[in-house]
Amino acid sequence: MAALVGWLDRESALPAEQERLLRILKLSEEAGEVAQAVIGAVGQNPRKGHSHSWEDVHAELCDVIVTAMVALRTLTPEARQVFDGHLRRIAGRSLGAVTKPS
Repeated sequence: MAALVGWLDRESALPAEQERLLRILKLSEEAGEVAQAVIGAVGQNPRKGHSHSWEDVHAELCDVIVTAMVALRTLTPEARQVFDGHLRRIAGRSLGAVTKPS
């Protein structure tokens, strides 16, 4: 991830603050592409029909994950630790609730 962010930083002609904001906003664009792929996979739009496959949805979801990690790494060099800690908190909260007796 550091190499990818480094490459993006080198290729950008924008001020760092603007680049940071745009990388965060890019998530909305990628999420929209997931929605478009799902709509195409189920054929919801009668004009376009089945324009996407579920493999397209998989790829778009991966793009969201990569874009989010790029944004997080842009905000902090400790992106992996931040993500791992957050994932542990979610797992503890969610899985802990499942294993508690009712």
